[in-house]
Amino acid sequence: SLLTFWNPHPTAQLSIKPVPFDVAEGKDVLLLLHNVSENTVGYFWFRGEITTPNLLIVSYSNLTHSATQGPAFSGRETIYPNGSLLFMNVTKGDTGFYTLQTTTPNFQIETATGGFRVHEKLPKPNITINNSQPMEGEDSLALTCEPEINYATYLWKINNQTILDGDRLKLSKNNRTLTLFNVTRNDTGPYECETQNPVSANRSDPLTLNISYGPDAPIINPPDSHFRLGTNLNLSCHADSNPPAQYSWSFNGRPLESTQQLSIPNLSTNKSGFYVCVAHNSVTNLNRTTTKNITVSGLVAQPSLRATNTEPHSVAMTCLSDDPGISITWIFNSQTLQLTDRMQLSRDHSALSIDAVRQEDAGVYQSEVSNPVISIKSDILTWH
Repeated sequence: SLLTFWNPHPTAQLSIKPVPFDVAEGKDVLLLLHNVSENTVGYFWFRGEITTPNLLIVSYSNLTHSATQGPAFSGRETIYPNGSLLFMNVTKGDTGFYTLQTTTPNFQIETATGGFRVHEKLPKPNITINNSQPMEGEDSLALTCEPEINYATYLWKINNQTILDGDRLKLSKNNRTLTLFNVTRNDTGPYECETQNPVSANRSDPLTLNISYGPDAPIINPPDSHFRLGTNLNLSCHADSNPPAQYSWSFNGRPLESTQQLSIPNLSTNKSGFYVCVAHNSVTNLNRTTTKNITVSGLVAQPSLRATNTEPHSVAMTCLSDDPGISITWIFNSQTLQLTDRMQLSRDHSALSIDAVRQEDAGVYQSEVSNPVISIKSDILTWH
């Protein structure tokens, strides 16, 4: 014979679902029942995971359709005929487990435990630092997101970019503290910390670090090194530094003004020499210097040009000038002279000799004398 076996579905177990599980302080939460037996006649809610009378919050009878308050009733709980329990205006103290006990007419008891977690609305965080004036390359710095909050997540940003662990950046286990090792001027920020929990989020005001550094090597402007006699010398010195550098000048070892700008009117040749700018940082206590060699040159007189035949087919030309410190350039037919293997210049370029003169050597010759600030040409000399 054919035997047919019938297995009834097992009865689903009583359970509690919090709506929601994570709730903001001051809001409401409902402990909603699932799989309640149809013949349930009584509901008993207890605070915690045990069912002792002193922990009874409230009970409800389906026989009398009435609720009875227990010792743990706070005045903010409401029980519904289906046994679900509403908490109103919850506080952090409501966080935890709650146990429901149900009964049937034949005194069968069933229990279930559920709970929820109450979170405070997060206050605006702020960042504290352990060193208000760290020095570049010397100090490490710890930034802490305050206050410390249970069940909160911490997030750090710099220039609106999320910060992750790196070679010089280290986050604590809970991300609440950010450590910067060997800070540099590029670590100034701004930094923000953000706190998050399941019901809210808040962000600190930006914090920009005051990192002391420098001074770097000063830069002296203008870049010119040669100036004309009688003009004014105006030099400025700048070095990247925090706090801003203090400046002082010296000339050939003699102290001058303690200013960033140096002005000397009506230059004379005895103002040629070495000008030194010193940049000093009062916090790092470091000094950096830059030296500029300034040459003051006067006007030059027009040179004269003389030519002589040294041999029947050779010629020598001489540029005559009494000015010291000049350079001499030779010009042929309005172009800088290109020397051939038949031409030779003296060491100071004041004499030009041409051996075995040819027709292509005929033309207009000039010499030009110059110092770093001015130049002047001789009268022309035409060689046929």
